[in-house]
Amino acid sequence: MDLSHDDFLYKAFLAANDGGHIFPEHAACEAALESGWGQSKLAIEGNNLFGQKQSHPPIKGTQTLALPTEEYLKKQWVTVPANWVKFSRWGDCFRARMELLERLSDGYPHYAAALAATTGEDFTREVSVSWSTDPQRAAKVVAIHSAHQATLRRRINGEQSEAAGVKVSRGATL
Repeated sequence: MDLSHDDFLYKAFLAANDGGHIFPEHAACEAALESGWGQSKLAIEGNNLFGQKQSHPPIKGTQTLALPTEEYLKKQWVTVPANWVKFSRWGDCFRARMELLERLSDGYPHYAAALAATTGEDFTREVSVSWSTDPQRAAKVVAIHSAHQATLRRRINGEQSEAAGVKVSRGATL
């Protein structure tokens, strides 16, 4: 897939909304960061836009991909092996991600806070604390959103006026 950044964000927004994400605009920006704008091997081969690791037993209806990853451990980046979820489509990836956050929210207070957030930026800050080892993840996602928000919202609003009645999650702009 070779989409422009704005095309990627719009496609990811639609998939996030379809997958029931509570802040689909910000989720699209998270996906851009996590997947290298859809160009990572994990995104291309596994429709996995968040680097979601496979569960044991595996998530029903999914396969597993074994690929290396970069993790920020002990103040340095290191390469480690990992098993990842292979999704059939992007909407499934966003849906599984929300289900994972809900399932783990009792044990991860930042996931609970993210799910209770009232803005996409607050969601991003909270979820990033536990989702990633990158200490700059939230700032990077917010920067992507700031840089592309106007274009993304124009596309969302244009699409909404053409297809009235489409249900959009609480974090989306109409």
